Amino acid sequence: MAVVASAPGKVLMTGGYLILERPNAGIVLSTNARFYAIVKPLREDIEPDSWAWAWTDVKLTSPQLSRETMYKMSLKNLMLQCVSSSESRNPFVEQAVQYTIAAARATLDKNNNDFLHTKLLQGLDITILGCNDFYSYRNYIEARGLPLTPDVLAALPPFTPITFNAEESNGENCKPEVAKTGLGSSAAMTTSVVAALLHYFGVVNLSSLNKDQHQEKDCVDLDLVHVIAQSAHCIAQGKVGSGFDVSSAVYGSQRYVRFSPEVLSSAQVAVKGLPIQEVIHDILKGNWDHERTKFSLPPLMTLLLGEPGAGGSSTPSMVGAVKKWQKSDPEKSLETWRKLSAANSALETQFKILSKLAEENWDAYKCVINSCSIHRSEKWMERATGPDQEAVVNALLAARDAMLRIRSNMRQMGEAAGIPIEPNSQTRLLDATMDMEGVLLAGVPGAGGFDAIFAVTLGDSSSNITKAWTSLNVLAMLVREDPHGVSLETGDPRAQQITSAISSVHIE
Repeated sequence: MAVVASAPGKVLMTGGYLILERPNAGIVLSTNARFYAIVKPLREDIEPDSWAWAWTDVKLTSPQLSRETMYKMSLKNLMLQCVSSSESRNPFVEQAVQYTIAAARATLDKNNNDFLHTKLLQGLDITILGCNDFYSYRNYIEARGLPLTPDVLAALPPFTPITFNAEESNGENCKPEVAKTGLGSSAAMTTSVVAALLHYFGVVNLSSLNKDQHQEKDCVDLDLVHVIAQSAHCIAQGKVGSGFDVSSAVYGSQRYVRFSPEVLSSAQVAVKGLPIQEVIHDILKGNWDHERTKFSLPPLMTLLLGEPGAGGSSTPSMVGAVKKWQKSDPEKSLETWRKLSAANSALETQFKILSKLAEENWDAYKCVINSCSIHRSEKWMERATGPDQEAVVNALLAARDAMLRIRSNMRQMGEAAGIPIEPNSQTRLLDATMDMEGVLLAGVPGAGGFDAIFAVTLGDSSSNITKAWTSLNVLAMLVREDPHGVSLETGDPRAQQITSAISSVHIE
């Protein structure tokens, strides 16, 4: 019986760079773009002589890359050995498999460990699929002379192959350059594989998760998925990042404060030869001191993402440049971070106020949002009648102001560190977007750069924004906020022909 689990991609709305250091918080929104992992046995029957086997087989299929990779796995030390061409290896899935099986062995009792052993002797057949939203089809669309509109994206078949640039015009094959949209595909992929395997081995039961449990503090099954996915993702990356992308893939939209990196120090040593079974106990018993608080956008607000197509930026090198600047000018950098942190908190506070106002007086809130959705921000206050409506407009304008301060401080940090956090081309685009009717705010997500922009729009204004973006040579993506984290699916998503476009977005 196949197990299918999925995990969402993310958008880091506030907390770029600051989120790397405790106790700074960031607001991360999970999206309707999901990565899927399908796990089933490689062999239905177990061979009679399998009790003497020292190895089992693992097959990894990535249909979008037209790749199939075969591994042998040692049943003693749980290490994978690739027996296919090394080019097709996927370190994120490899670490996810090794850490998950080690965790299963460490947590299951004797009877269940026998069940696990039987499952391993059958071999593992793992398929990974990412929604189209994780990948950039902008060049593909432009090369065919099609318009840069969401309708064209929505017309792409679900899980479209991403090897379309594998063949150059001279007819020679080259390694496909997979252009990504910055939604955290590696974190979503790692999380979906860990979740599917843990459920498949009977270590967790994801079928009992209801939609709201992701946000609860004490869901032990999700906590185990989180710890294993964080560990595997960090080891595959070769560094201990802030972990916000994995946390949102597991739990959904949230306010996040990172874990202390020391919790993974033994796992980092393990890369140099310590057996994974020894490491897993440290990880499971470790002090995971991250903080997460439930968060989602206030009602009647929409997250929009756009792809300007100015050619990506590398997050690690940007982070390195900021760290270098912090060392060279500690006083100035501390001051900038303090201002940035205050502006981030202010935005968070206004979102909370808006959610509360919507709860307390829905009619006044709805009336203001609908009215503001067809006007530019300078006209919002004059549309308000009475103190209840004015309170909503005040919070909207304060949220805009906080975002402008965030952008200003991010720009200053970029200039001081010599990197394009909000490059001029993005500044012009974001200013134009924030000037449109019904736009609450706009910014560059995460570490910034040229990759993407986001906007939060009011009421039904989003279709007008996407049209305006098309005229500015920006491809509006189909991604929207979806506050839910990891989940168990009822079947193969290809059979259901779902995409985030069809399942979640109505395109005008």
